[in-house]
Amino acid sequence: MAYATRISRALGLADDVYDGNIHRVKGFPDDLARCTGFEWDAGNADQNWETHQVARGEIESIFFNRPLIVASDLAHSQREPRYAALGTTDQGRRLVIIFTVRESMVRVISARDMSRRERRIYEQDISKT
Repeated sequence: MAYATRISRALGLADDVYDGNIHRVKGFPDDLARCTGFEWDAGNADQNWETHQVARGEIESIFFNRPLIVASDLAHSQREPRYAALGTTDQGRRLVIIFTVRESMVRVISARDMSRRERRIYEQDISKT
């Protein structure tokens, strides 16, 4: 199964919308590699905590830990590039982070625990490296 299809299904996204629109980014996207910090929308940060009990520090930590899988989301990137990241926190919690990059800052849109399917994809992908 193609990577784009696997990741779109794992993220619970409709194949007809996402197939061919989510692509694994080798290494880091250029704009992510230039980031110097995080920009937080209070509403999104509060909602991530209230809905999924994911704290800002946990979210930030996955960007510094390896392995980190980053996929671009072309279908939802009309106004600005959006990405999905699968990664592990310092405490070993596996998260999915949806984010964008504004100037030199990572702006988190949402964060939650990986689903069973996402964990399977993450584990299969990292076992190849």
